Amino acid sequence: MGVALATTPCVNLSTADLPGYEVDCRMDDQYFMRRALAEAQEALTAGEFPVGCVVVHQERIIASGARSGTRAKNRNEIDHAEMVALRDLDALDADIRHEDLILYSTMEPCLMCFAALTLSRIGTVVYAYEDVMGGGTQCDFESLPPLYRALKPRVVGGVMRAESVDLFQTFFADPGNDYWQGSLLANYTSEQ
Repeated sequence: MGVALATTPCVNLSTADLPGYEVDCRMDDQYFMRRALAEAQEALTAGEFPVGCVVVHQERIIASGARSGTRAKNRNEIDHAEMVALRDLDALDADIRHEDLILYSTMEPCLMCFAALTLSRIGTVVYAYEDVMGGGTQCDFESLPPLYRALKPRVVGGVMRAESVDLFQTFFADPGNDYWQGSLLANYTSEQ
């Protein structure tokens, strides 16, 4: 079941788009999501799956990441945008309270990334496009061990969803990109 959130609506999104979620969107969210979308566009331009993210502390981007490893020769499932951004954040070696950080991602983090964000104590996760095939933000924290229940981040979905969907539609429309072609996600994206 989704996380209950405040009810200020985002542009081009209704709660029908994200079953189980309410939508909370501030103008700052749109600004930082645009920056994540720019990271995703760079990934797409490089022939990679168009996921980008930024990590924000006190209204300033302090880390970022773009998906890599989706091209046939370099394929791996470790270099997700969120993992790249967490490594970027770790390299700062700064004394920052992670509970105050907000991560903006163009796609709902997968279970691996969401677990890493949770264990890294990221306070808020904001995403644009729901990952119907592998999204991890709707996991049932109440059924998890105490460590995870205590670290549950706030989740906001659907911020600038249409702009993110456009990138994924472009990716899946290119026959040269075979990553997840024919998958539930690819089919869902084409129906948007």
